[in-house]
Formats: sequence, structure tokens, C-alpha cells
Amino acid sequence: MTVMMSAPIDQEDEEMLVPHADLPENNHQPMEVVAAQPETANAVESQPVTDPPQTRFTWRIDNFTRLNTKKLYSEVFVVGAYKWRVLIFPKGNNVDYLSMYLDVADAASLPYGWSRYAQFSLAIVNQIHNKFSVRKDTQHQFNARESDWGFTSFMPLGELYDPSRGYLVNDTLIVEAEVLVRKIVDYWNYDSKKETGYVGLKNQGATCYMNSLLQTLYHIPYFRKAVYHMPTTENDMPSGSIPLALQSLFYKLQYSDTSVATKELTKSFGWDTYDSFMQHDVQELNRVLCEKLEDKMKGTVVEGTIQKLFEGHHMNYIECINVDYKSTRKESFYDLQLDVKGCRDVYASFDKYVEVERLEGDNKYHAEQYGLQDAKKGVLFIDFPPVLQLQLKRFEYDFMRDTMVKINDRYEFPSQLDLDRENGKYLSPDADRSVRNLYTLHSVLVHSGGVHGGHYYAFIRPTLSELWYKFDDERVTKEDNKRALEEQYGGEEELPQTNPGFNNPPFKFTKYSNAYMLVYIRESDKDKIICNVDEKDIAEHLRERLKKEQEEKEHKKKEKAEAHLYTIIKVARDEDIEGQMGKDIYFDLVDHDKVRSFRVQKQTPFNVFKEEVAKEFGIPVQFQRFWLWAKRQNHTYRPNRPLTHAEETQTVGQLREVSNKVHNAELKLFLEVEKGMDLCPIAPPDKTKDDILLFFKLYDPEKEELRYVGRLFVKCTGKPSEILTRLNEMAGYDHEEDIVLYEEIKFEPNVMCEPIDKKVTFRASQLEDGDIVCFQKAPAVDNEEQVRYPDVPSYLEYVHNRQVVHFRSLDRPKEDDFSLEMSRLHTYDDVVERVAQQLDLDDPSKIRLTPHNCYSQQPKPQPIKYRGVDHLSDMLVHYNQTSDILYYEVLDIPLPELQGLKTLKVAFHSAIKDEVVSHTIRLPKQSSVGDVLDDLKTKVELSLPDAELRLLEVFYHKIYKVFPSNEKIENINDQYWTLRAEEIPEEEKNIGPQDRLIHVYHFTKDTAQNQMQIQNFGDPFFLVIHEGEALSEIKVRIQKKLQVPDEEFSKWKFAFLSLGRPEYLQDSDIVSSRFQRRDVYGAWEQYLGLEHTDNAPKRSYAANQNRHTFEKPVKIYN
Repeated sequence: MTVMMSAPIDQEDEEMLVPHADLPENNHQPMEVVAAQPETANAVESQPVTDPPQTRFTWRIDNFTRLNTKKLYSEVFVVGAYKWRVLIFPKGNNVDYLSMYLDVADAASLPYGWSRYAQFSLAIVNQIHNKFSVRKDTQHQFNARESDWGFTSFMPLGELYDPSRGYLVNDTLIVEAEVLVRKIVDYWNYDSKKETGYVGLKNQGATCYMNSLLQTLYHIPYFRKAVYHMPTTENDMPSGSIPLALQSLFYKLQYSDTSVATKELTKSFGWDTYDSFMQHDVQELNRVLCEKLEDKMKGTVVEGTIQKLFEGHHMNYIECINVDYKSTRKESFYDLQLDVKGCRDVYASFDKYVEVERLEGDNKYHAEQYGLQDAKKGVLFIDFPPVLQLQLKRFEYDFMRDTMVKINDRYEFPSQLDLDRENGKYLSPDADRSVRNLYTLHSVLVHSGGVHGGHYYAFIRPTLSELWYKFDDERVTKEDNKRALEEQYGGEEELPQTNPGFNNPPFKFTKYSNAYMLVYIRESDKDKIICNVDEKDIAEHLRERLKKEQEEKEHKKKEKAEAHLYTIIKVARDEDIEGQMGKDIYFDLVDHDKVRSFRVQKQTPFNVFKEEVAKEFGIPVQFQRFWLWAKRQNHTYRPNRPLTHAEETQTVGQLREVSNKVHNAELKLFLEVEKGMDLCPIAPPDKTKDDILLFFKLYDPEKEELRYVGRLFVKCTGKPSEILTRLNEMAGYDHEEDIVLYEEIKFEPNVMCEPIDKKVTFRASQLEDGDIVCFQKAPAVDNEEQVRYPDVPSYLEYVHNRQVVHFRSLDRPKEDDFSLEMSRLHTYDDVVERVAQQLDLDDPSKIRLTPHNCYSQQPKPQPIKYRGVDHLSDMLVHYNQTSDILYYEVLDIPLPELQGLKTLKVAFHSAIKDEVVSHTIRLPKQSSVGDVLDDLKTKVELSLPDAELRLLEVFYHKIYKVFPSNEKIENINDQYWTLRAEEIPEEEKNIGPQDRLIHVYHFTKDTAQNQMQIQNFGDPFFLVIHEGEALSEIKVRIQKKLQVPDEEFSKWKFAFLSLGRPEYLQDSDIVSSRFQRRDVYGAWEQYLGLEHTDNAPKRSYAANQNRHTFEKPVKIYN
């Protein structure tokens, strides 16, 4: 199952685009603007739109908290002739969230290759008020491998199981699924260019928001022309130059036949892969990108283009009513943010934008020489830009819920927008009324999904004709007006009646796909903005660069298409072995990826290929002998046998089939070339069955160096002792030097390198063609301690296991502190000792290491326990990947000692000071809560020396538990709950038999929602109430306890709350009668509520992201 995530410029030489605005004077040749000719290639009417089938399914789950199953399926329901069901994991699919998916009910019985596409939303209904229902939507193409799709982290279990939240009422959960089934288009074979004349942009991970914006900007031809005219040179690199990257992107959009990648552009922004997998704010990206371009256009022929296209001006004014005083301030804008909430359409938003605010009463305006005056305040427009960008405020901050919400209300926008309507009601007195502000809709940017993620795409009509195009990442399709406009208004939609004969109320569902940005082009400027852009607008070096890229791409494509006609022959020589040994490789003989490759037609006779080799290497054909390589059972790769004369008469294709049992397009050969005394090539010697070709490597322990020294033919009946003189010559040693020999047998998974008995025959030692003999001077007994690796086996073992590890401090997880070369076989103790040495630390046991997560590029949550792994290799492995990063921290006590301790964070609420101080308590795991409190007493100031403390578990501003003093601390979790310590008040110690200890919580309610949505806040506390005590008496004690001023306290309301429903109390009410005498399950379900305004500062949205995707601000670094 899969977790679903949350949602450049041209210029001219006429005073055209902005009234009374000339181009800046400079010495550059201005770009030419020619009105575009009517488009004929794409003027094809789009196919009629058919409404797809859709249904809402409701699932009531009774006794939800008593479910004793990991997963639960709903009953089957049918949409679009397909069977569906909902799948939930009541306790989460290995997460602390409810997990919920849409599942194809009959997947197991469907025919091979089945596939179906659905847009759907899943919801948990809030039964107290529907507004707070949790709903998420997505779309998916279901198939045999992915027969269910949805949300692993649908909503936190803590919220779901909290009875006061309203999701569980009478232990019943209500699940809703809205499913819309669409016909599947064969997108594998769909050709956007062929079908529409346009191509899409590839999605890098979460860059659909950027793609929709880039397509919109590209389809403003004046903008595109200006980007082409930005000065760049052939020495610039697209990944380091925003202008060149944007030019390259636009050129490919204009001339490519397939979808275009955006990686060069995002690299030019300075973004890394992580940025590309984060959804950013589109408006912010638009502004930042335009600011960057505006800056880079300065001093060029296109300076000022951004302003000319997008900049308008409005006037903020304050005008006194009773005196002659008016204050005005002119401001520019590149886009306008329009309210969606409470507005039916764009005109209503503009009406609200220029709405006059009265400043009177306590809010009078201070006019300079007139003092406080009644006044009216507002905004009027001085001029609008040729290209008007309207940002619709679909996302707003909900102060009651302390979170962002998406506004899915219906909001209409016209195809033609008249901003001169009603005698220019939006215009200031200074506006130029000769300019006709009539606009035509050019682009509709759409967000589909919720506040924490979703998908972005754009509807654009490039030539302002009646034909729209949908740009959805790589895919471009033709659309009609209804799809581009009406279906993007948002709001609710009625499902068709399934039983028309019955008097059923219409069934409605919320549409989560809706417009969030509109682009309009002024009618009087459209001929200049929708202008022709052709190759003459593109710099010669850019055309050449991009044509070369295209040719290389075509060449690779052609090679791939013709690959079945060719064989790749890789020819390794002595020079390759000598050049690579001890540098690139140590085991076997050669890295075949780094030898000379030949691409040869399969029908080419091998003898003809030998002539090509002769030209390439200068080796005459008669002096060439080729050997086939073979992969042995121990996974080594060695020359196996020379080609026979008969084989050399075959074609290259036939030879490849002989050499490869597996299907492989490559033929690997070793070219044996013998050289005479003058080092010129000579004919290779005849090889009999008794001759063995051996390869020799020389090891120098002092230099820790392994190098290739050559090869020899030996007789299988001969002995190594017979070739010692020759080997000494190859090594440059004295003829009598005592040397020892080893056979390199294999190196995976472990190194096997064994001594060769010089007195036994090669055959008896089981040596054969292609074997490798490593030799060295015989180690001197007194020299072994002076070198790290005295012999070949120890050196090869070191090379095989050596690992450079980058160590980072856990406090600075992005920066390498130091690197150490270690062995993967190092034990836990070896590793921490090396780290301690590096840090000049006497006690290695104070080092704690944490492994690296290769996927998140972050430290893993859990550190490595003391001697919890055997070797360094175990520390570096992450699933099927190996890392080279470890994080370290220096502890104040040894790790074995720390592991025997439990660390708790306890918030101490002082009885004598108005403060809360967090303390870290570290005690043995077998300690009790009483031990924690005793330890805490030594760290805090108490009201009395013998004051008693207690420990509470607080969650969502409610007290869920008072810990018994004898409870063991080992299993107490302070990660999710707050642990609060406080003195036990004297009144609670002396509680009488008729008295009762109750919970008291602060709360607010959403007054617009029938007083039903309760939000707790602040610090909860206990209070002793007495039998027959009236609320008025309790209020006095509460006011004294909380020290609330009279004026503020008079505004507070008091209520008895049970299961989240308030029953407001009068001063004369007897409070004890409301509370049951016996303890009910979860005492927090019944409490005395104090309703008042939460005056504590609200957390910013970004600070409240612990359970949701973190939304990074958009930054373009270059």
C-alpha cells in the first residue's frame, strides 16, 4: 500500500503594454514583436465530454474500540460496473495513525492484465459537526500489483480515539468513500505532441506545482520571447544559469516531440533532490522566479519586461469625513490575492477588495493636525497590468483549529472580465479612463486535494481561442470550456438519482479539485502579448547547443533501436591490466567498463573486425591472438581459452553466441600480443594442451602496493621453482631473491588467497589458464611487526574490507566532522576506540553511535546499543543499501551505564512561582515513580520541605493519568504525552468522605458552529468540590487559584462537560450533583469546563507541523 502525499519575458520597441510606459533606453537591439497568426494546426474541436459514473458509500462501524482485528473490510459496493470496498487498519498499518484504503473487491478473480482508473476520496465523519470531518482524496490506476491505494497515515489515532473530538460517538465510527470511475486512456501510447501540438513537463517527484506555472509562463509568448533575448553565452552551463536553463526549457517545449525534464532548471535554482520532493507554494515560486528574472534582465535589451507584463498599481487611501484631510499611498503589485470565502465570484472578490472600511468610535484615525477623526479607508486601482495574475485564497489559517484549511467553496470566474464595470468602480480618480480594462481568461491553474498535499495542473488556451488544453505534467490533452471553467469552480456536486421514482433528497459531495490561480490578458494588448516566437528569437549558440543535445539524444535512441543488429566487443590488453591494477582494481585482472569498446554489426566477419583492431592498436592481424573470458563458479572472471581458427572465420554475432550462454549483447576478449627483443609485436607462440597462461601480480609490503608485472606460459608438468628467476627479472629483483607465491582464488564473499608450493607441479596445484599468481619477497621474521600487512593474503583481506567512514556529530547531522579509514571487519570496540582517539577522549565507552538512513539522508531514530552489533559492516547496512556515514555523540556517562537507565523529561509546575521548568531525570530502569519524584525534589524549590509531589500524564490539555508512586518507569512514554510533576495541594490531602476530586479544563468553542466544537487549551488541574457546594463558591476558589483579575474573570463561563458536550451552569447550581459518585472509565470524559478566550500566543502554522508535511519556503539560491 502506498502513502499518498498532501497539492520568463518578452519586450518590444513600442509603448504598448503598459500605458505611458516606454522601454528603458539602452544600446541593445530591441526585440521585435509581431502579432501571432491564427493557429490552424490545433483548431480542432475537442471531443464531447461524457460524465463518468460516481457514487458515495457510507460505512457505519459499531463497537469500534472493541475490534480485535488488524484490518477490516467493508461490504462491497459497485461504481462504474466495478466492485469496490474500503479497507481500514483500526490500530494503524504499523504507524500511530488510522490507515485507510480503497480496494478492488474482486481483484483475485479478474483476468490477467486488468486495470481500472478511479478518482476517490475517503473520510472519517465528525458526528458532532460535519465541518471537522477528515477527508483526503487522490486518484489511482488500479491493477493486479496495486489493487488497493490510499493513506497509511490517514489521521492520528490519538485524535480518532479521543471521545471529545466527535469521530467516535457511542463507539460508532462512520466512514465515507466517494468514488468516480473514468475511462482509461492508453497513456503508454498517447502522444501529446501528435494529439495537441504541445508537450508536457516531467515531474521530478513533487514538482507538478512548478510545471503548471512554467507552462502558463511559457504560453505567454511575449514572456517567452523576452527569456530568449536574455544574454547568455556558449560558456554558460544551464545548471548554473537560470536564464540559460529557462531558455533551454522553453526551446525544448517549443521544438521537442516528447515531454521535457526540468532538472537543469531546478539545479539552476540551487535546489537539491530534497527540494524537488517538497511541494512549495505556487504563488511564492512565481514571485521569487519573477524577481530573479527581473534582476537578471537589468542592463539587457529586455530590462523592465516583468514590470511591463505583470505590474499594476493601486492606491491605499484614508479620507476624513468631517475635515478636509486625505492620506494616499501608491503601491505596485505583480498579482492580486482575492478572497474565496464569502465570495461567489471574481467580481464579488473585487467588490470586497475595494470595500470601504469605517474608522470610528475606538478605531478613529489620527489625522496630523486634526487629531482623532472619523474616516473611511480603502483601496482603489490606478492601473491594471496587461497580464493580470489572480491568486485565489483557497488556503486559509483557521485560528480556532490552529491549522491551515482548504476552502473548497464554489467560486465562479468569467471567461471575460470587465474591470471597468459600473462606471469604473474599482478605479481611482487618477486612473487613465482611456484604457479599456477588458480581460480574456488565458489560464486556470488547479489544485486537486487537501491542505497537506495534492496535485497541480493547468488549463491553458495558448491563442485565446475557444479550445482549451490541459497540461498535467507529461500529458497534454484537449478540453472544452466546461472542463476548464465550470468544473474548476469547486463547491458541491449532486450525484444522479439511482431511484428517480422515489422522493429521495439529492446526494451531494464536495469537489476537491478547484482553481487557485487565474491569468487574464487584456484584450487591447493581446496582439502584442500573443505574438510570434520563432528561431530567429533564439541565440545562435543556444540553437547549436540544443540541436547538438537533440542529435545526441536521437543518436542514442537510434543506437537503442538498432542494438539488436550490433554486438559490443570489449577488448582488454596488458596495458589495461597494468594501468588499472593497484589503482582502480585489486582483484581479478581488469574492469571491462574501462577498456576499449567496439560497436560492430553482427554480420561482420571476425577477421574483418581484426583489421579494425589493427588500425586502432597498431598490432598487425597476424600478431593478434584473442582469448575468450569466462565467469567461473566462484564469480571470478578470467581469460579461458584462445579463439580457434574456425571460430575466427565466423561472424561477430555467431561468436558472441558461442561465448555467452546468457543473452548479452557484449563479447569480452583478451588480446594477447607477444613482443620481441625490440619490443615490436611478433607472432604468438603455439599453444598446446600442456601450456598454461598465468598472470602475475607483485606485492610490496613496505609500500603497500600491488601491481601487474606480466604473464607467462608454463608447462602444466613444470614446477614454480623453475620460473623463479624469470619472476625476479619481471619484478626487477636480484636473480637469487627468495620469493613466495600465492594463488588469488576468489574475493567474494570472502577473500581466498592460498600459498603455492614451489616444489609441486602446476597441475598438482590445480593451476589452469587465466589463473593469477601473486608473489612477493619472502617476509623477514624481524620485519613483520614494522609493516601493517606483511603478506599478500593479509593485504588483499585489508583491501577487500577497507571502508572510509564519514563521521558526523549528531548535533550537526549535515556536516562531516572527520573521516577514518577502517575495516568492515572492525569490531564495535575497534570502531569506538578509533573515534575516541580522533576526539582525544580517554573513555571510548562514552561514545554512542547512530546509523544513517540512506533514504531520508538523516540519522536513524534509534542509536546503536553498546556492543549491539558485531562489526562495522553491520553498522553501515540499511536494508539492501550500504552507507559510509555514522553519527556520534559524546555522553557524560559510559553508554553501558546509560543503557541501564531510563531518561524522562518532566515538566515541574511550581507552587510558589508562576513558571514551568523542564527537568531531565535519569534513573535505573527498575526505579519507580516515587524515585523520580524523590530525585526531582533535589532539583526544585518546594513550598514546604516535606511537600508531597505527584506525576501526571497530560495529553491535549487533559489529565489522563495520575501515576501510582510504585509504578515502574521502564515503560513510561514521554515522547507523545507530557509528564507533569506538581505539589499535591493540602485540600486534596484532607479530602472528606463526601468530597469529590474533579478534573477542571479550559476550553473555547467555535461559536459559528452551534457551540458544538470544543477546543481545550492551557493547563488542566484537579479541584476538590464539597457536597452541596454551589458554583458561586467554587468560582471564588478557582479565581484565587488561577489569580485571574476580576474584569477578565467576569467574562468566563462555566459548564459541565460530558463526552465533549457542554451544559452551562448558573451560580446557584450545585456542582457535585453533576458528577457521578463512582469512577467512570476515563475520568477525563467528565469535567468542569472554564470557557474563555485563549490569550496564549498562537503557534505559527510552520511550528505546528509535527504531524504533517513540512512546507519549506521557496528559495532560489543562484
